[in-house]
Amino acid sequence: MRAINRPFNAIINGASQFVVPVFQRDYSWTEMHCDQLWQDILHIADAPSERGHFLGSLVYVSTGDSAASFTRWLLIDGQQRLTTLTLLLIALRDHIVDTGWTGSEDAPTAKRIEAYFLKNVQEEGAREHKLVLRRHDQASLGALLNSRELPDWTSDRIRENYEIFRERLKDVDPEKVHRGISRLIVVDVTLERGTDDPQLIFESLNSTGLDLSQSDLIRNFILMSLPESEQTRLYSSYWSRIETLFRDSEKTFDAFIRDFLALRTKASKQERSDQIYSAFRREFAGIGSDREQLEALLGELARFARYHAAFSVGTEEPRNLAESLVRLRELVDVPAILIMRLFDCYERLKTLSGTEFVEAITLLESYVLRRAVCGLQTRGYWLEFARLAYRISDTKPLESLKVGFAQLPENYAFPGNSAFREALEKGDIYHKRVCFHLLDRMENHGTMELTDTSRYSIEHVLPQNEKLRMEWREMLGEQWQEIQREWVNRLGNLTLTGYNSTYSDRPFEEKKSMKGGFADSSVRLNKLVREKEKWTAQEIRERGQTLALLALEVWPNLRVDQSLIEAAKYAELRDQAERRDVMKVPMSAVARELFEVLRARILASDPEVVEMAEQRSVSYHGPTFFLEVLPRKNKIALLLALEFNEIKDSTGLAQDSGQWKFIVNAAYEAGVYVEVSEETDIDKAMPIIQKAHELART
Repeated sequence: MRAINRPFNAIINGASQFVVPVFQRDYSWTEMHCDQLWQDILHIADAPSERGHFLGSLVYVSTGDSAASFTRWLLIDGQQRLTTLTLLLIALRDHIVDTGWTGSEDAPTAKRIEAYFLKNVQEEGAREHKLVLRRHDQASLGALLNSRELPDWTSDRIRENYEIFRERLKDVDPEKVHRGISRLIVVDVTLERGTDDPQLIFESLNSTGLDLSQSDLIRNFILMSLPESEQTRLYSSYWSRIETLFRDSEKTFDAFIRDFLALRTKASKQERSDQIYSAFRREFAGIGSDREQLEALLGELARFARYHAAFSVGTEEPRNLAESLVRLRELVDVPAILIMRLFDCYERLKTLSGTEFVEAITLLESYVLRRAVCGLQTRGYWLEFARLAYRISDTKPLESLKVGFAQLPENYAFPGNSAFREALEKGDIYHKRVCFHLLDRMENHGTMELTDTSRYSIEHVLPQNEKLRMEWREMLGEQWQEIQREWVNRLGNLTLTGYNSTYSDRPFEEKKSMKGGFADSSVRLNKLVREKEKWTAQEIRERGQTLALLALEVWPNLRVDQSLIEAAKYAELRDQAERRDVMKVPMSAVARELFEVLRARILASDPEVVEMAEQRSVSYHGPTFFLEVLPRKNKIALLLALEFNEIKDSTGLAQDSGQWKFIVNAAYEAGVYVEVSEETDIDKAMPIIQKAHELART
């Protein structure tokens, strides 16, 4: 690497071209940046001639395809400064042409500006311009350089900043501007391809997480070390498509990368938003050295990006899934990681049908809404959805999702019908964030003629106003205040209407009979209101019960066979056991010898028994727990999943474990305790062990 201070005009002059790589972000400097540069140039123009103004650094590396008399450079850092200066110089050239301005013999002319700063006058085609940007930025810059009209799809920043400089030049001597530009000093950093690591140098010059988004840094990391032709090909084939999916959704793009990484690594915590790039780099540290592996990763990223975007921003969502995805997205965004996993089973593996996918999404919606109505914990949802995603089976995704829901920890359990119904009938529904969603879905459930509720609002049939009109007080009776407080925000008293302000707190009969009132309403939820002659706690209760039963249909309960849950637990137990080593459980030599004899007999009796190494013991499951072996100094102790009164032990080995408050090193609770001091004791204990095993299989 070579770094020296050089005048800006010495760097840009000559037969060379700076190319902004495809991995760089678009030009983004604003009017504030342009004004600062403008003031710096005017200030240094009036300073003593020996002074210069430090502009920053330009970091670049050869593209590898330069000719003898022409050099192309990939611009690693400095795009914003170089592009803004180029726009200023174009504006200066155009100002001179349009005004016919002339100055001294050394004054700038349009011809000189083009030859020294803007164009390689001896070159044609792709080599003509000294600066080449990326994508539609280049189309706009190229039009300005060639004095043509801007394209229809114009880069707003390019156009706006050019116009800013044209306006500033109206009141300033062009020669002064030119003088200021000639005094700009740049740290000229030239990298040697194959020796210097552009990404490391780039990171040392840029704030990771402030100036660039996490996805920007990842894109640079993936593409920066490649030759320009490969950068362009891979960017066009993969990364550009990913960026299009998340256009104007930078945070969602970063969230996708986070979820993609978690799905690959089965992360046990959600990565911090400012650490996503660091996590990506750790996971794919050497990816750039294997082109085939890199392209496979980009292909996988592009595929999962489609899945994530279909849910998170509604981009390219399959028509048969669109309605279900929209409903879930309205409630919560963190299930994106789980939706990606289901999409993979649906699209790539073909093990999830479209109907099953809709059922899975409906189950997710039901889970989230039921918990919201019940007022249950939502913090930590991402990790629980991530764990569900990890549990999804390639072969039976819907079944494994249901089993996963059934095995969620108590704090995140799927609310059953009784709890959901009670919360609907007796809870304050109006102040739940899902209130409108709840009413909207019930309004349109089971019909092909959907009601457009987008302009509707929530209406309290019994008004909220504490100063109720006399008609309401008389209808409710002497306890009207207590009745209002108890029932006003319950489900039975809530509906949807486009006449909320008109209804206000009018008497019930007026709300029914007025123009646009409940009697005329086409809203299905209002049917149970217009049929009533009065509106008291009794009517609110009855309607609430009816709507609660409807809600049980709209948001179905979790239904899963208990045998599937037990089978899943057993499979997880076996998987966990395979990752542990019983030889690492500490034992004395005597205890180890007795244990090996007992172990051989247990495993020989049933090859399906799961042997689990605990911290200081070994447990056996078949499929449920039936035995724990506890090493002692010169013996082993057995803890068996039996009640002491269930056994008949003529040997006298068995003891009631309840006589001790706790048993040292035991990981399980059980009723029978046996000590084995010699091999013959194993023969005596085997009938008791077999009985415990038989009970574990039933």
